[in-house]
Amino acid sequence: MDTWKFYDITHSEHVICNPTSEEKLDRLVALLRLSSDAQVVDIACGKGEFLIRLAESYGVRGVGIDISPFFVAEATQRLKARSAGAGMRFTQMNGADFSPEEPHSFDLGSCIGASWVFGGHEGTLEALKRIVKPGGFVIVGEPHWLQEPSREYLEAIGVARADIGSHFSNAQAGERLGLDLIHTFVSSTDDWDRYEGLQWYATSAYSRAHPDDPDLPEVVERVEKEKMAYLRWGRSALGWAIYMFRVRTQ
Repeated sequence: MDTWKFYDITHSEHVICNPTSEEKLDRLVALLRLSSDAQVVDIACGKGEFLIRLAESYGVRGVGIDISPFFVAEATQRLKARSAGAGMRFTQMNGADFSPEEPHSFDLGSCIGASWVFGGHEGTLEALKRIVKPGGFVIVGEPHWLQEPSREYLEAIGVARADIGSHFSNAQAGERLGLDLIHTFVSSTDDWDRYEGLQWYATSAYSRAHPDDPDLPEVVERVEKEKMAYLRWGRSALGWAIYMFRVRTQ
């Protein structure tokens, strides 16, 4: 089935399409203290909640990039409904193809929870550093191991042990690239439970509302597999955090 249809179904109840809380997102927004003429870009922006809150708080201008036509459409509707300002727009495209007119021209570049766009955590930091001006912000969201994952868990989620680092190595990756880590927002078990549980809830609701959808068996099978992996291993093995970096000025 269409990948983006799957995520549209399973994330229909989510405000933020990552295992973090609205309270943590608000704390991040408050700490940025952007000027009204700041320019921002969010790669793999999902439903655009981060950018919309930035527009509401500071009146900034910017662009959200996402490959999902469903998420881009919903982000655009949310922006219009909340009158967050004409300076923000959402565009459907592969984030890896985004290229600003000038390098180092944005005050903030983010990719929160989608480092696969740039081939991993370090590649994401490098890509965003090329976009953001000295003194600007680089914001990323990335998983990290809480404990050594079992072979069964890695097989269940199709991930290699080396694909995910520790909280420390995620932070150090930015420092090596000339970024100063100035804050982290580490997800709690409750954040994870909400993120995962809303997918189960949304799938159940969709199943009742669309019993004749030919894609439904595949959706249900995949969600059930991911649910069991999370409950059996992931809840204790996998963490997640938003990393707030600032580009060094010299």
